[in-house]
Amino acid sequence: MKTGRQVSTCAALVFFSAVIASSPVSAQKTVEVIIQNYRFDPAQVRVRAGDTVRWVNQEKRTSHSVLFSPEQGGESERFFPQESWQRQFETPGRYPYSCGPHPEMKGEVEVTP
Repeated sequence: MKTGRQVSTCAALVFFSAVIASSPVSAQKTVEVIIQNYRFDPAQVRVRAGDTVRWVNQEKRTSHSVLFSPEQGGESERFFPQESWQRQFETPGRYPYSCGPHPEMKGEVEVTP
């Protein structure tokens, strides 16, 4: 026969096991940046290490690219209206970027641990 204390301990173990099993260890996510009217929207995003940023071209006729410094990954291929390009960020830091063909378009990805 189980005592009240043993039942409470068992119930607590079952509860915590369920919480741990249902909690993702590291839930990675994808953040979208819309390209429209020759702008990145939002221009600045903050993600956690392991997350992905997807740039979606919603212009009517113009292709774009995402250009980082060579040390931070270089330039994406150009992508056209209704196409997208994405990158996963593993290392914390700041990643300023621009559009290759349109250098006045600027943005930044901040990656936190």
